Amino acid sequence: MITLTYRIETTGSVEAMAQKIASDQSTGTFVPVPGETEALKARVAARVLAVRQLPDANRPSWPEAADGAPVHCGEADIAFPLDAVGTDLAALMTIAIAGAFSIKGLTGLRVVDMALPEAFAHAHPGPQFGISGSRRLTGVEDRPIIGTIVKPALGLRPHETAELVGELIASGVDFIKDDEKLMSPAYSPLKERVAAIMPKVKEHEQKTGKKVMIAFGISHADPDEMMRNHDLVLEAGGNCAVVNINSIGFGGMSFLRKRSGLVLHAHRNGWDVLTRHPGIGFDFKVYQQFWRLLGVDQFQINGIGVKYWEPDDSFVRSFEALSKPLFSDADKPLPVAGSGQWGGQAPETYRRTGRTTDLLYLCGGGIVSHPQGPAAGVRAVRQAWEAAVADIPLETYAQDHPELAASIAKFGGGQGE
Repeated sequence: MITLTYRIETTGSVEAMAQKIASDQSTGTFVPVPGETEALKARVAARVLAVRQLPDANRPSWPEAADGAPVHCGEADIAFPLDAVGTDLAALMTIAIAGAFSIKGLTGLRVVDMALPEAFAHAHPGPQFGISGSRRLTGVEDRPIIGTIVKPALGLRPHETAELVGELIASGVDFIKDDEKLMSPAYSPLKERVAAIMPKVKEHEQKTGKKVMIAFGISHADPDEMMRNHDLVLEAGGNCAVVNINSIGFGGMSFLRKRSGLVLHAHRNGWDVLTRHPGIGFDFKVYQQFWRLLGVDQFQINGIGVKYWEPDDSFVRSFEALSKPLFSDADKPLPVAGSGQWGGQAPETYRRTGRTTDLLYLCGGGIVSHPQGPAAGVRAVRQAWEAAVADIPLETYAQDHPELAASIAKFGGGQGE
């Protein structure tokens, strides 16, 4: 069985609405039709396993419906037979999630949990590299992988981008990514950007033995074009790609993963459309399961003290979801903390993620805008994490670490992006 938990808001009975969701999303009708059999219905019908009423304090959207009728709130666990859904993720989304939002009588609906049977583990590839592969390829084992971003706002042409990347590589950074909006603009076509940047990467690797991971934006609505983008990165010696997962969809991701030789860094832009209203959409713990099964290796999930709307508790829940195996430890992607990060969030990030360093800590301005330059920015972030792991206050650690002190002076009153 496939079990989903729905948080239901309705002007009617929560129990009746749960039954309606189960019926509509499995057998597809509320009344008998000619030719249907009880045996067939029993085989494919979803079942309501439990309904829990929620008090008013748990109602996330509005206290009353538009017509003034009182709204009732509750959670329902509904089980869908595997025979009715199969292991296709498009079928799972269609049957168990998407259509439920069109049912009359709902003032709010949110999918808050999902439990899948073992059959899904055998039907989908999962991450190819994940945490261990990301660490192996960056050569970082005992601390967070430290990364930064090339932003389209800089307007850099390929040779100018390569100059910046060369400076960042020399600074000691582990990971550099294209911003999700930087794909193949006219002023910086992907092919030219790859050709300009990869010699810098190879030169540094030859001198130091360290290969900095560069994540190029390869997303495209045409899977064949996306694969061509993938191939030019791989053939140039690259090992990572930024993939805008909501833009390319399940089919695009599946097509890419089956053929990929790159670490796939998932950017979830567009996710907020599906989750920002607390009474509509679905929780990240549900959403992330689809993309993990399809094979993302690194998953960007915002961070502590971000510049966007998402509260810290939401980030923590997302981190926890990625850190739990679906079926085995091999299916865990590397969590990526980003959005306005600098060293100042390291202690709280470390504390609230279970005191782990299994993450990619992604800073934009927190590195490239450091008053002493990008190299000092990288050192400042590393120093902040050293302090966090050692339980030393940042201000205390900064007394003997001038890069961290300068970072606190510049970013301490705001964000690092």
